[in-house]
Amino acid sequence: MAGRIAEASAVRPTPRQLAWQQLEFYGFIHFGMNTMTDREWGLGHEDPALFDPPQLDTDQWVESLASAGMRGLILTCKHHDGFCLWPSAVTRHSVASSPWREGGGDLVAEVSAACARRGMKFGVYLSPWDRTEPAYGTGAGYDDFFVAQLRELLSGYGPIFSVWFDGANGEGAGGKKQYYDWDRYFAAVRELQPDAVISVCGPDVRWCGNEAGHTRANEWSVVPASLRDAERTASNSQQVDDGKFSRQVRSDEQDLGSRQAIAASSDALVWYPAEVNTSIRPGWFHHPREDAEVRSAEELFGIYCASVGGNATFLLNVPPDRSGLVAAPDRLVLAQLGNRIAALYDADIASDATASPLAALDRDGAWVVDGTGGSLVLSWPEPRRIGSVFVEEDIALGQQVERLLVEARTSGDQWLPVTECGSVGYRRILFFSAIVTHALRLSVTAARGPARLRTRVVNRGEILP
Repeated sequence: MAGRIAEASAVRPTPRQLAWQQLEFYGFIHFGMNTMTDREWGLGHEDPALFDPPQLDTDQWVESLASAGMRGLILTCKHHDGFCLWPSAVTRHSVASSPWREGGGDLVAEVSAACARRGMKFGVYLSPWDRTEPAYGTGAGYDDFFVAQLRELLSGYGPIFSVWFDGANGEGAGGKKQYYDWDRYFAAVRELQPDAVISVCGPDVRWCGNEAGHTRANEWSVVPASLRDAERTASNSQQVDDGKFSRQVRSDEQDLGSRQAIAASSDALVWYPAEVNTSIRPGWFHHPREDAEVRSAEELFGIYCASVGGNATFLLNVPPDRSGLVAAPDRLVLAQLGNRIAALYDADIASDATASPLAALDRDGAWVVDGTGGSLVLSWPEPRRIGSVFVEEDIALGQQVERLLVEARTSGDQWLPVTECGSVGYRRILFFSAIVTHALRLSVTAARGPARLRTRVVNRGEILP
């Protein structure tokens, strides 16, 4: 076991994975032919004349996402129906055949430019499954087609932070079978956008395993390499458009990286961090009938705290309507969510505390522990009402903390446990019943190796998920 723990302790993220994790919260925009036909999965071969959003405003999209605190946007450039939101040179099934912008439009270019104007990162989604392209199911012929589209998207629209591949496929047992040349797809991304992470069916970012917004109790970025197998991810992805998959949570993969989990595997260990993705509405595309079913800011705030505050990132889908605008109910909730997130960080009082022992702090003010753990006491001259603690590891040094205990000093000068957790990683947000105290003690009681940590303390117990 000691050798396996040492192996896990030594695994590090790549620079692209670090940059991606630091985005924390970013948006998905599902928009396309399905928006016009009021479907989730298009059938393919839809008439391009149906695509003509009269009020489309990509700056409004970007501002709506930014109001919630998002730092990036991933656009569904082509969904399963095969309709392309850019004028692809390898198919006529695109905006070039539609009346929108008199056939001269390029929605990918418009979204990319809007992101650049706002300082927001831009990413692309390209569905491997294509219900229109006749080469689908032919093997290398379709791979040629798909890579050609991938190269178009990666060479004409500026820097890309994420290339998002999913494994959804509704062909069924009797449908077309396409064996994707994933290695060839990945090579194209590395060649054209070396700073982009390849997400979900890719080696850089791991799907959390559901579309409901559920986060594991302890999320590990160091996991067995077999989890990076794209076909494995595809087999766990949606296979039927029945309206149920978006809120299902599997219970058989809740522990991927604990000591017990990695000891049970003989695979090499890799850095493969998690992304939590879900939609603000029941569907991924906009449907007018769901205008009254937009998730509340309170629910989304809870998902944010569990994902960004649980060593994952949060990818929230916000689908514009048929006119080409983010709808009013969604915009209201996004603004409310942004206010709640901002208030959470504005309430940090750790900088007002005296840290002890001072020997535990390095010259940059980070709390340093060795492989055996350590404690840090934060104290204030006057009692503070505290309801939350954030702990963040410097993940450039790997993910090390396995157990963290938080205690508050009582009026009788005793230490009262108020919360604890297992893994920490990029950030762990721990909420507990608000307590009035002069001091908190944070103790790392189990670690895989040396770690640098930073701490924030929230003194407003009413800011709860």
